[in-house]
Formats: sequence, structure tokens, C-alpha cells
Amino acid sequence: MVEPKVPAADQALRILSHLAAQRGPQPATAIATALDLPRSTVYHLLATLQHRGFVVHLPEERRYGLGVAAFELSSGFSRQQPLSRLGRPLVASLVDRLGESGHLAVLHGRDVLYLVEERAPRRPSLITDVGVRLPAHLTATGRAMLAALPPAQLRALYPDASAFAGDDGWTYGRLKRLLADVRADGFAREHGEVSTGLSSVGVAALDHLGWPAAAIAVTFANDIDDERLAALTSSTTDAASELSRRIRGIGR
Repeated sequence: MVEPKVPAADQALRILSHLAAQRGPQPATAIATALDLPRSTVYHLLATLQHRGFVVHLPEERRYGLGVAAFELSSGFSRQQPLSRLGRPLVASLVDRLGESGHLAVLHGRDVLYLVEERAPRRPSLITDVGVRLPAHLTATGRAMLAALPPAQLRALYPDASAFAGDDGWTYGRLKRLLADVRADGFAREHGEVSTGLSSVGVAALDHLGWPAAAIAVTFANDIDDERLAALTSSTTDAASELSRRIRGIGR
């Protein structure tokens, strides 16, 4: 990963991203530990973010949460839909070529949020419609993006067993092993865990800092052969790589 030219800006954005991924406000010490930053730096940055309205301080709880300015940014994102605009043509082209349904999702805390859904002709309807949220650890798109996160960020998202929302058999250790396989393979797969009889492969699209900005996936019947699976995976990887280039503003 390229070192940021403005470290303080990078650290402030990391704090905002961390807060956005939590279920509620966090103590400054917990933020410092999760991001491996000096406590003094975190306190100074939180004060600046608070002054600008991106963070609010809850003195009785000694915790920090996202402020109104952060909400305004998210509202602006919803209005502009840049990832949807960049990714929709790629997903549509992928679906046309493969004849399988495809989608694009982003990571939102421990969930994935689907922004684009393209259903192939004569293929079943999927629950991964636009606006739907699903647990990230169960989906191909979520696994692809989780595998691209730094270890500290992943641990902050899944601090204990309660983070898996009652999904039987899931532990942090199991998730780590699964994500290690994803990184080794270069893609993620789920096999009937979202919809019975259907599987998906997903690949993350990374921004200029190497963070997972989104993921593209295709969904298909469980019983396809290895050759077909390899073709689907290769095409999905190409689409995600192109989305990465577009996000970074790099031409082919």
C-alpha cells in the first residue's frame, strides 16, 4: 500500500471509517487500540472532527460517535450514487456475457448493502435486491471485502461471538481461516448459504489506498462444473479489476 502523503488526513479518515463500522459510539482509547494510533493523536483528531461536526462527544459515556456532518456526507453519496454509476455498466455487461445474475455491494459495518442488481433472463429472483442488507460473513461479496481489510479492522468488526448475530458455528477463528483462503484464491465463494441451490463468487474492488470500496459477484446454480466455475470467476475478477481502475480514476 502506498504511504499517504498527508498522514493526519489519512488518520482522521480512518477514525471516521472505524466509527461508521461500529454499532454505537466508542471510547477514544478503544479507537486508538483498534487503529494502532497514539492516544494523543486520536484525541487531537477527534477534537478537530468534533469542531467540524463530523464527530460528537458524549461526555457522560466518555464516547465518540458520528456527527451531523458525517450524515450529510452519506446523504450526498446517496444522491450522487457514484459507485452505482461506475459499477452498473460493468455488472450489466458481465450478466450479458455470462447469462448469470450479477450484483454489486458495499461493506456497511458487518453487513453488505446491495447497490446494483442485474438478473439474467430465465434465472431465479434473488434476495440480493438493491437496498437489501445481509451479514457480510455469509455472502461472497462480503467475504471478498472482509478479506481485504487490515487485521485490526476485521477484529474491531468482530470482537466476540455476538458479532455473528446468532449464526450457529461461526467464530472469529473460523472467519479468519475462511478469509485466508479467500486471499489465497483471489476470490470469495458462498455455496447455498444465502439461497438454497444457488452459489456465488465475489471479487473486491479496491480504492487507491487498497481498501475494499465494493465487490462484484455473480450467482449461479450449485451444480455447475469446474470449467464453468473457472470462467465465471475469471470474468468476475476482470469486472472487479475494471471497477478498481474506475474508482481510482485510472484509464485502461
